[in-house]
Amino acid sequence: MVSPKEICGMNVWRRLSGPRPALALTGVSALVIGGLVTLPGTMAHAATQCEVSYTTNDWPGGFTAAISIKNTGDVLDGWTLRFAFPDSSQQVVHGWSARYGQSGQDVTAQNESYNGSVASGATAVIGFNGSWDGSNPRPTSFTLNGVACNGGPTAPPPTTAPPPTTPPPGARVDNPYLNAVGYVNPEWKAKAESVPGGDRVSNTSTAVWIDRIAAIEGTDDSQSNGPMGVRDHLNEALRQGADYIQFVIYNLPGRDCAALASNGELEPDELPRYKAEFIDPIAAIQSDAMYQDLRIINIIEIDSLPNLHANTGSNPGATPTCDLVKQNGAYVNGIGYALATLGAISNVYNYVDAAHHGWIGWDSNFSPVASLLKEAATASGSTVDNAHGFIVNTANYSALHEPHFQITDMVNGQSIRQSTWVDWNQYVDELSFAQAFRDELVTKGFDSGVGMLIDTSRNGWGGSARPTGPGPMTDVDSYVDGGRIDRRIHAGNWCNQSGAGLGERPRAAPEPGIDAYVWVKPPGESDGSSEEIPNNDGKGFDRMCDPTYDGNARNGYNPSGALPDAPISGAWFPAQFQQLMQNAYPPLP
Repeated sequence: MVSPKEICGMNVWRRLSGPRPALALTGVSALVIGGLVTLPGTMAHAATQCEVSYTTNDWPGGFTAAISIKNTGDVLDGWTLRFAFPDSSQQVVHGWSARYGQSGQDVTAQNESYNGSVASGATAVIGFNGSWDGSNPRPTSFTLNGVACNGGPTAPPPTTAPPPTTPPPGARVDNPYLNAVGYVNPEWKAKAESVPGGDRVSNTSTAVWIDRIAAIEGTDDSQSNGPMGVRDHLNEALRQGADYIQFVIYNLPGRDCAALASNGELEPDELPRYKAEFIDPIAAIQSDAMYQDLRIINIIEIDSLPNLHANTGSNPGATPTCDLVKQNGAYVNGIGYALATLGAISNVYNYVDAAHHGWIGWDSNFSPVASLLKEAATASGSTVDNAHGFIVNTANYSALHEPHFQITDMVNGQSIRQSTWVDWNQYVDELSFAQAFRDELVTKGFDSGVGMLIDTSRNGWGGSARPTGPGPMTDVDSYVDGGRIDRRIHAGNWCNQSGAGLGERPRAAPEPGIDAYVWVKPPGESDGSSEEIPNNDGKGFDRMCDPTYDGNARNGYNPSGALPDAPISGAWFPAQFQQLMQNAYPPLP
């Protein structure tokens, strides 16, 4: 497997949603963020009594609501809160610590699995970000499990079932992750549970990497693949009752042309083999009618198109292989063929890789790479409609959000863009980059509803080294380095990074324009070996995975920051997985 290989560049922070305060949960467990869902009917509970406090932080067009639910009756074993917005324009946008549903002005919030039990006298605190257009009055009447809180009347139970949210078989939805259960790869689950404490995350949905022709049927003797093939995983997804499954389609001719750890099996001139022996067999399996109710999500060709811009011609990271695949059209036409062939299947969703802010965030890269994505999406008979969305930070470590500084900050009259870390980039984190790059893609001709994914599998950067505030205001480097969450030596470092942690757990629609946070890179699977290791998987050795390496032009000749004793790309690396759990942010229980 792979991690993106980058050239230095620079980015602009944009706030597309209101502030999200830190909320507490008294007498129950800690917060996690939740998305909008369709909720079942009210549950029956005896001796329910409650007090509800509803407060907001308002701004034009939006607000953050904090709701405290105090249990003044018997112990609650599951709860559903209901209330109505006074104004028809008020909407729940995204919430946390409960599963939210809204029909007209009526809002329902149901407990998560971790906070359903509320002791007598304890308080559960939930919240959400909302929008409004007109006025933003606060609701005054609340019910908990059908019982009025604060002395109000008891609401009658719903008389009709909510409308179905599942589309007809085979019909695409706008966001395939919304209100959906993801497939848990049993091969990764077993590896995760082989490490003490791994069962805390082993039921998380991760992507299945199809990175060579043999992986379509499955490989029994591979370090980096498992015996389960594409059909095996699809059948297991049906058995699990999953709503969606994620595959990484990753085997372009001359693959990963600027690196060595994850070069592929196909030569740069083997585009016909890529089409006939790789894409066509995958499409034949995914199009089987028995899978029509399953949302099949394909992540298309990591690290490909950005290489055509950043690592060709006179660029400092240029390689002969990148120049060749740009000249012969292997990447553009290969991706176009994959999009056209797989996109013809009605229940398939293609998301194309778009690198990350530490590679594409500079002005010189930002728009040209978006143009390359448009070129590929309309090559080989494809149209832009075959690209359901795009993904950033795949298998990388860039922080989702840098809370202690913004790209517009100044220190002693000097922009932080001049700091060594930011290096004139226009962005400082993945969320701001993903939202801005989405807008750029729309200007290039992609659908205005196109969605973005962010791989958060290894960008948590928690643990004792996580800064708790901004750095000193003495100079831009001290300010940025003292406050940045991303603790890599250089943003161009991509291999088995020391100090990394699990990031946000996968969830749907976390921010405007973002379809989901996902774990596409299965945590604990190596980016590449620390030294050359002979193998039958076709995996090479890249010095950026060597902890003694002092770097190259792509990382400003900085140390690699890689962990020692790593196996080949895609092989299980338990020491890395243990570190990722230790440094997880949000922390693991």
